[in-house]
Amino acid sequence: MNIALAKLVQSISPKVQLLPWSPITSSQIHTSLPLCRIVSGKYRISKKRDKPLTYEMANPPHYIAHRKTWNSWNTSNIKGGLRRSETAIEDEFIRRFMSGTWHGLVCSEVIIKRQFNHIRVAAIVRRAVSPTKMYFLLGYSEELLANWLQCPVTLELQTVDSFQDVVFKYI
Repeated sequence: MNIALAKLVQSISPKVQLLPWSPITSSQIHTSLPLCRIVSGKYRISKKRDKPLTYEMANPPHYIAHRKTWNSWNTSNIKGGLRRSETAIEDEFIRRFMSGTWHGLVCSEVIIKRQFNHIRVAAIVRRAVSPTKMYFLLGYSEELLANWLQCPVTLELQTVDSFQDVVFKYI
């Protein structure tokens, strides 16, 4: 068929030379073998194997709902859900606010749970500050987030002595 097409083009304009294997007359498909490896969302192993991982970090993404949970619990991501983008931006704002306000104290992932008009924020923090400062930061964070997000916000914090208490394994 390609040769017939080349002869037809030659008969129309004799100066154009088309070869049967030229890219104009045939489509060339390049294929390669698929790389069947899950790489994204995993942490690389360090040379000295001294990189600490928490339980959430140690489980790869394909274990979500089996051994690991989602970091945001909301119903806006389902089909027909409202405020998808606003919810994602608010969740990122809450995470950055928590890591900035509780600077150097947050030892785990910040988990955000939305139920109706109520937002619950869960995290594990270190006991590196006095209890009065801890209570001040707790009230300060709840009050500011409630005013900014226009809904009640509750912080559910667990405390540990050091970051080493939440280390699950080293890679």
